Amino acid sequence: MKINSTKWLAVTLGAVLSLVAAGAVNSQPYPNKPGRLLVGFAPGGGVDVTARIVAAKLSEIWGQQLVVDNRAGAGGTIATEIAAKALPDGYSLLLCGIWSHGVAPSLYKTLPYDHYRDFAPISLIGTTPNVLVVNPAVPAKSVSEFIAYTKANDGKITVAHPGVGSSPHMTLELFRLTTGINIVPVPYKGAAPALVDLLGGHLQAMFDNMSSQLAVIKSGRTRALAVTSPKRSVHLPDVPTMIESGVAVDVTVWYGLCAPAAVPKPILSKLNTDLHQALNAPDVQRRLVEQGVDPAPSTPDQFAAFIRAETEKWAKVVKDAGVSQQ
Repeated sequence: MKINSTKWLAVTLGAVLSLVAAGAVNSQPYPNKPGRLLVGFAPGGGVDVTARIVAAKLSEIWGQQLVVDNRAGAGGTIATEIAAKALPDGYSLLLCGIWSHGVAPSLYKTLPYDHYRDFAPISLIGTTPNVLVVNPAVPAKSVSEFIAYTKANDGKITVAHPGVGSSPHMTLELFRLTTGINIVPVPYKGAAPALVDLLGGHLQAMFDNMSSQLAVIKSGRTRALAVTSPKRSVHLPDVPTMIESGVAVDVTVWYGLCAPAAVPKPILSKLNTDLHQALNAPDVQRRLVEQGVDPAPSTPDQFAAFIRAETEKWAKVVKDAGVSQQ
């Protein structure tokens, strides 16, 4: 069979030009196009708000849009899987955290990714406690009163959390394990829809990130009974800790930035540098603090060591509480 030489030259030339063009694009400084920041929970909650603050500042620094991409469900593991399998070019990032890189590896019997192997930790973003809040119609004014209230209404009190595998969910399980109370956990796909039902009186209580509850608490629409950090929060100085309240629950929620493991090191280095610049910006610090998040930038190695420690901590909690997911 004869090959048309003119056609062959045209095809060959086209292929070469495509490769040259691709190389030119890849050689451009990162980032040179919009990216996405995957978030494993619904819009409106503390995780989402933190992601949007960070994404907005990085977009400003880069001159390229970093779009928040909410993929709620399965305790944040849906978004985590998408990020793990994304093209490792630096344009698909993950708002990782205690849910994805602390709890999920032990909570779920099988995961479609390995949180060590498939991700490159970039930096810690910040920390915040969880908080136990009740609808103002609930008569309890303290944790001890809430425990007594649940015991007087055995198996009738509904307590929401923003998703299976989320840090509020695990805090709720730890609270149940520690106190021995019989309550009805109600999972939601995010903090915002759970809060709507709490404010509407369809639920009696809720565990949530303090960052997404702060404004509601200060408005008096919910009543905070305790925070889960070892020390009281400067944002709610009159609210005791769980430990002060006689309940051995110590949980600090954390947010970080992760990328697919195969992202080139120069891009990972730039992401760390730019994230630090964002977190050190006065407007970002102010907005995060207003949300109850304390900025805590780190090196990639520090963040990796932190993730390992958190994984070990939550593996014990999951085992002791006897909770697991398929």
